[in-house]
Amino acid sequence: MSLLQLRDVAVTYRTASGEVPAVRGVSLDLAAGQALGVAGESGSGKSTLAMALLRLLPRDARVTGEILLDGEDVLTMKWGRLRAVRWASASVVFQGAQHALNPVRRIEDQIAEPLLVHGLATPAAARRKVGELLEQVGLPAWRARGYPHELSGGQRQRVMIAMALACSPRLIIADEPTTALDVMIQAQVLALIRSLIAEHGISLIMISHDLSVLAAMCDRLAVMYAGRVVESGPAHEVSRDARHPYGRALAEAFPTVGDPASRLAPRGLGGDPPDPRNLPAGCSFHPRCPVSLPMCATREVELWPVGGGRTEEGLPASHAAACVHVLPEGARAEGPDVPVAHSTEGVA
Repeated sequence: MSLLQLRDVAVTYRTASGEVPAVRGVSLDLAAGQALGVAGESGSGKSTLAMALLRLLPRDARVTGEILLDGEDVLTMKWGRLRAVRWASASVVFQGAQHALNPVRRIEDQIAEPLLVHGLATPAAARRKVGELLEQVGLPAWRARGYPHELSGGQRQRVMIAMALACSPRLIIADEPTTALDVMIQAQVLALIRSLIAEHGISLIMISHDLSVLAAMCDRLAVMYAGRVVESGPAHEVSRDARHPYGRALAEAFPTVGDPASRLAPRGLGGDPPDPRNLPAGCSFHPRCPVSLPMCATREVELWPVGGGRTEEGLPASHAAACVHVLPEGARAEGPDVPVAHSTEGVA
């Protein structure tokens, strides 16, 4: 059963020069207890999508579509109901704990706040709970009396994870939680997140630009480019055998440990993501694509099952990509009238 369902979600920002599309028609399903990774370069829309899930975007953002959490649309919730859902049903581990934590409040006050706001504990019980949470994430309970500046980067990130776990949510959204950490501490924090998710049976949405991290952490992957999901499927399959040229470029951007060829000749991706105010016609990736065809400049393909398979419900098979190269020859010649996968249940 799906815990979270996104249906044709779009996000635009109002600016002085007009509306700028940041997320364009994303449809994803997340089952209870499942981990979904969302990958892409900076500017692909992945963090905007993550913040839209709990309506954490600024006032100049307009969100359309449906975001169903346990069947209830987050976008139509009244403020009181939304406040009850945040932290208790779904919580966030923000990117950069140093900026997310209040520098003038003690650690225990910040972790205890969601418990007290939601009426889940008395002040005395909340203090005890804070100590238990810190020990869960590998910090001694006495650290609760400290301030954020007294902790290292990895310790602050553990505090953010403890805060996210405080109200026992069913869903955690982790927005690049290890970006600011060194490699050793990153590995420790990722192992901690993985063990806590498994122990508590929590669903996870993890945002990152690093496909190798997401492949190790998640069951499924969705790759975003220019605000759209261009590939989705089982994490190991997308990371090892990406079928969209952009997914392949992301996977190949990181050298393989022990492989001299990849170390001496890394395969990156030239150019920059498109300006969302001036997206190219057709497939947004075609100006950077090494295998683009003439039709790519005029045609934007929806997610299509790799190998042409479909489920009994008529939805795409497990692995899907939005690229003309995965279309069967007949559909490739038909022009823009290609069956569209509006829902990606079983895909991501």
